[in-house]
This record gives sequence, structure tokens and C-alpha cells, in this order.
Amino acid sequence: MATEPHQVVLDTAALKALAHPLRVQLLGALRRHGPSTATLLGQRLGVTSGAASYHLRQLAGAGLVAEEAGRGNARDRWWRAEHRMSILNEEAMDDVAPEAVDTYLHSVAASYSMLLQQTVNERTTMPERWRSAMDMSDYLLRITPEEARTLGDRLHAVVKEYRYDAPGAPHPQDAERVAVVVQVLPQLEHDPGDETP
Repeated sequence: MATEPHQVVLDTAALKALAHPLRVQLLGALRRHGPSTATLLGQRLGVTSGAASYHLRQLAGAGLVAEEAGRGNARDRWWRAEHRMSILNEEAMDDVAPEAVDTYLHSVAASYSMLLQQTVNERTTMPERWRSAMDMSDYLLRITPEEARTLGDRLHAVVKEYRYDAPGAPHPQDAERVAVVVQVLPQLEHDPGDETP
């Protein structure tokens, strides 16, 4: 799978590091807001600086975050995300346990749930033009696995037409951060091993 410089395909070590919901949140905060300290991240996420520091070291061990050189001191180290996006490709992992993937996906789902709840909570204070731009749609389709993969690929292609949010990157004056969560969720009505309709 070809990746862009700002992407990382998760290996087994990274997958294990991200199997904790707080680590998913820490990585997301660094990607969203740029470099930070464990103390500031702890305040943002409602955890102690010690807990944030411990989990940042676990992420660093997996190559997902790194210390920001030339900033801070021995007591307050600055951390940055090494990539803007993570890609899960189970087929490329020959030694990963399915439980590790499930644990990682549970952490991601919890993070999405928190993001959604926070956005809905803040909706009343948004300017009208942003409230009207907000969308929470779901569609129940009846498609094949191949069509589902095609749908996901096409949705990703559309999102890539827009500019990524990167701390310090130029953007129009009235642009704000918008989270786009793409989910193609099979809703199987029978045992996946059963070929009978």
C-alpha cells in the first residue's frame, strides 16, 4: 500500500501502542493542535501529567510521536506527532492477533464517540453558518463487499480533494477545523460464515 509522507501504515508495535483509548486521544490532540507537553495535554484531556507522560513514551516507542527538539527542558518535554494520519492494513500484518485489532478499533470508536458528543454539545454556540454546515447522516445500503470497498475508496478520494488541517499550514481566513469521519459499517443479518441468504 502506497502512502504519502504524512501517513503511517500501522505495524504490530504501533497497533499495540494505540490499543489504549488515552493514547488514541493523545495522538489525536497532537495531530489536531500541534506540539505540546504532557502537562498541557493532561489538562486538555482531563488526566494527570504523569499519565499523559507515560502514554506519550509508549507512543514514542512505537514511532508515532517524538520529542520536539530544541523546545522545553528536562522537566517539560515537548512532543509532536510523527504523522498526520494512521492507516490500518490487517493484510500486511502477518503476526497480529485479531484481538489487538479489535482493541485498537474499540479505542478509535471511543474517540469518535467523544468527538461527536463534544461537537453536538458545542452546536448551540456555533455561528449559524457552521450549524447549517454540520451534517450527521446515515444511509442503510444493501451492497456487496466489493461495492463497500469501492464506496470507501471513493469517499476517501473526495475527502482528499480538500486541504488537511495541519498546525501552522496556510488556509483561508474563514476556514475552521472540520472533522470528517468516514465509516462503512457492515450490518450483517446472518452468520458471516453462512452463505445462505
